Amino acid sequence: MTALAPSTHPEAVRRPRPRRVRASDVVLTLTALAAVLVAMLPLAIVLFTAFKPTAEVNAYPPTLLPDSWTTANFARIFADLPFARLVGNSFLFAGGVTVCALVFDSLAAYALARIDFTGRKVLLVAIVATLMIPFQATLIPVYQLVSDLGWVNTFAGLIAPRAADAFGIFFLRQFFVALPRDLDNAARVDGASELRVFWQVVLPNARPALLTLAIFVFVNNWNDLLWPLVFTTQREMGTITSGLTLLTGPGGIVPYGVMMAGALVAVVPLVVAFLLVQRRFIESIATTGMK
Repeated sequence: MTALAPSTHPEAVRRPRPRRVRASDVVLTLTALAAVLVAMLPLAIVLFTAFKPTAEVNAYPPTLLPDSWTTANFARIFADLPFARLVGNSFLFAGGVTVCALVFDSLAAYALARIDFTGRKVLLVAIVATLMIPFQATLIPVYQLVSDLGWVNTFAGLIAPRAADAFGIFFLRQFFVALPRDLDNAARVDGASELRVFWQVVLPNARPALLTLAIFVFVNNWNDLLWPLVFTTQREMGTITSGLTLLTGPGGIVPYGVMMAGALVAVVPLVVAFLLVQRRFIESIATTGMK
């Protein structure tokens, strides 16, 4: 039998069909790119302003890129502020609140989600209702209580009032409710106590929710300005956000270049923390319910 010529072989004449680009895909891609550019614009302004000399920062009309790059703004924040101490205070404050919130919020959420007791629904409604109370409405009574305890200018005064949070309790409670009850019922049949069920069964399966709440709480407290300003009056007890307010010069003149340099340095630990947690966060989602 005579073999077919390569040009006439059925496999040779097959060509992959070019993918037709739809107009909707183009519109969605352009919209996503525009959204990314808009979201990155403030960060770009902070980044380039941090490297501008004072004359360019105050120039009009303003420019995005500096004509002459300088690191004098970074040198000034370390010269004018106890910057290392402020960063350490921010870590202790935000980290302490995060650890306490994970412990107390998870315990309260577990009780509301997995334990049947009288008044559980009423208590849940009361906790959720506190989310509607403005933070500023409770600031003065909380400060008075902290002052009476002698906790002003202490980490206890900064951390203790935020050791538990209504949002965190509600968030974890919703996640715990979604977990199958067969997991903890099987553990109880084997003789496990309620605390052991919580620690060895529920928490390992709730790792994605715990990591999400930890990131949210840490970032929220790291960036908070009002709370450290109210509960600390000593310069050495401030956080990085409250410490940057000390850079305001006489007559209310704000050195924006120095402020942007400080803000840029303050963002670095958040980026590093997120990058370190991101991998564990994805792994936790992939293994949810497998333990």
